[in-house]
Amino acid sequence: MAASLKITLVKSVIGCSDRQQRVVRGLGLGKTNSAVTRTATPEILGMINKISHLVKVEESK
Repeated sequence: MAASLKITLVKSVIGCSDRQQRVVRGLGLGKTNSAVTRTATPEILGMINKISHLVKVEESK
């Protein structure tokens, strides 16, 4: 069974590149402090890697 990740947007996307803003939206995050739960697939991990300075990631069951 794949691990679940809780992804929280902790910094604003104001001033970030358009590409980074699209990655944040693609993950389903909106405003600052919004959180989503996603399965840890290679695609999701790659998206998290691109915006690692904007998000906090926790492993959840």
